[in-house]
Amino acid sequence: MRQKRTVQSSIFDVYAEHDIGRELKAMSDWLDARSEMLEWVAEDLCRPAAKHTGRIGLSAESILRCAILKQYRQLSYEELAFFLEDSLSLQAFARLPLSMRPKKSALQAGISAIRDESWERINQRLLKVARQAKIETGRMVRVDSTVTQTPILTPADSNLLWDSVRIQARLLEQAQTLVGGVRLDWHDHRRVAKKRAYRIRFSRGKGKKQLYRDLIKVTRDTLGYLGRAQLRLSLIPQDTAIAAWQSQASHYQGLIERVINQAERRVLKGEQVPVAEKVVSLFEEHSDIIVKGSRDVQYGHKLNLATGRSGLVLDVVIEAGNPADSERFIPLLERQIEIYGRAPRQMAADGGYASKDNVLQAKAKGVKDVAFHKKKGLKVEQMAKSDWVYRKLRNFRAGVEAGISCLKRAYGLGRCTWKGLDHFKAYIWSSVVAHNLAVFTRHQGA
Repeated sequence: MRQKRTVQSSIFDVYAEHDIGRELKAMSDWLDARSEMLEWVAEDLCRPAAKHTGRIGLSAESILRCAILKQYRQLSYEELAFFLEDSLSLQAFARLPLSMRPKKSALQAGISAIRDESWERINQRLLKVARQAKIETGRMVRVDSTVTQTPILTPADSNLLWDSVRIQARLLEQAQTLVGGVRLDWHDHRRVAKKRAYRIRFSRGKGKKQLYRDLIKVTRDTLGYLGRAQLRLSLIPQDTAIAAWQSQASHYQGLIERVINQAERRVLKGEQVPVAEKVVSLFEEHSDIIVKGSRDVQYGHKLNLATGRSGLVLDVVIEAGNPADSERFIPLLERQIEIYGRAPRQMAADGGYASKDNVLQAKAKGVKDVAFHKKKGLKVEQMAKSDWVYRKLRNFRAGVEAGISCLKRAYGLGRCTWKGLDHFKAYIWSSVVAHNLAVFTRHQGA
């Protein structure tokens, strides 16, 4: 049965006499004083269908601490497993039972089970404590947007078609084991598809359309094999394995049909496919195409962040699509009102959030001064009570860019390494919690 706390950890908690060791000790003390958070993690870990037999796994306490360590030191699961075995400081922080050194698979299974809602609740608890300690009052708030990329390659129609053939061939191999001794009628086109994709990548235009026609043909042929396999499996007695295969095949079938249609329209017909209709990945299909200003195209999700004077991240909103910043200013303000029970006294934001309507709505909700990096036709007296206040807020706003840079460089917010939309959200919030916990303890030690 999964435990909430580590019953028998080492009696010798050894932290290195180093800034990082002292910071880990301070973070550990903070977590010790908020044991109620373990209830939320334990609920995520205890699945209704889980068997309460066999070897006892890591406690909820250890999994939460390992998750924070992973983001705090920007470690892969393999690296985390190594350092938990090698480092006394990390062993002490993780509260591992005596002689227990978790493997990569156990760490991955446990950490990935913590939901984004739980991480957000932990962050809200941290903000509450920061308010009580007068580290962050939420009276001055700055907002900005950024993009966190998903773990995909830069999409190209040829690569998507090649991935389509690979996935279908794998599904057909699985189907062959499910039908028993009956031989399914299909041909493996992976080698041909790979050759065509590579030739397209290095071709300079001559004969490129014909290569695409060949690649589309083998993709469509393989899609036909998959359809016949679905029909064949529907005629035999259904079990859990067949049902799971059918669900997966249907999922990819729809995506692959869109990939074929997209390649035909873009390459063969020269059409401009709308962003909303594009497929950028078969594995991370939730990825959005984000273009900020005139900069490079990014594939992932747009984030709107709010930070305070302390440097703590007060809120994160993971957006769907690429909404205009000006549309998100008031919703971000409303979330701040919900978190703190009242509106911030002052708000600062990038020029993309600027509009007369946003200023009027913000002041109607209780904000005294608003400053946008670019005025966008607004006068200073419409936003703030004086030029001095406006300049002060505009300078204050610049700090959010440094905060975002730190989150990306030191806490992994630049690129998510977890798969799936739910895990993407959890990854973002785990990065925020690790960052905020470190910032909070630094304020306490100052």
